[in-house]
Amino acid sequence: MFYRALTLLLPLLMAGTLLAEEALSPPTSRPNPHYEPLPFAPSLPDKFSWSSGKTEKKLIALTFDDGPHPQHTPALLDILKQYNVKATFFTVGKNVDRYPEIAARIIAEGHEIGNHSYSHGDLSKMSDSEIRTELDRSKDAIRRATGVEPKIMRPPYGGLALFPFQRSWIYTEYQYPTILWSVDPFDWRDRNSALISQRLVAGAHTGAILLAHDIHASTIAAIPDTIYQLQSKGYTFTTVSQMIAQKKNQKPNNDSQD
Repeated sequence: MFYRALTLLLPLLMAGTLLAEEALSPPTSRPNPHYEPLPFAPSLPDKFSWSSGKTEKKLIALTFDDGPHPQHTPALLDILKQYNVKATFFTVGKNVDRYPEIAARIIAEGHEIGNHSYSHGDLSKMSDSEIRTELDRSKDAIRRATGVEPKIMRPPYGGLALFPFQRSWIYTEYQYPTILWSVDPFDWRDRNSALISQRLVAGAHTGAILLAHDIHASTIAAIPDTIYQLQSKGYTFTTVSQMIAQKKNQKPNNDSQD
């Protein structure tokens, strides 16, 4: 009888021990919210938010976040010039203030600059007034450096860091559509140029908006092969604003992963 009772109790005791260990163990680190999928696809008019475009032409938009960087962005601009590719740069305002000559070069060479806030903070945690300050300071920095104002914006950390109602009032006040992406190479995490290029090429599709960061050397090293492969597949690179201007054949898409 004793042994039978012990046999029945042993699994329960082991389960209790495992639960206790689990409770005492440190929590698993949460993935970077920048790259978690949206828990739902908010329904927004296309003028408020874009993650890709639909067009009969085989267009694709290459975008770079968080620069300008004093070494990597000029190296990237040299590559884009070599391949005759136009791209969109979502610059951080404080970096534009640090390197205005690089921002000026971006515009001078036919690329687009978008507003990516001034300090790269999480806009979803800010008041409306604080968001306006971020966007205004960034806009002013871009205008001082380049003589032009941005026409689009991308929130730091992507779609999870800007609620639908915020996208709406930002568009109403600034006429900025929120630009997300449809292809994410995770270049912030995996500093492997071959892997970054592979992911960008594999994910590409007509109307795709490709995410990358011009603050990492591994990303810059991935771009020549990425461009070569995509051009070989018949894609033409364009800026984001040029892509979303293809209104006749374009449909809204708000299901980006962030």
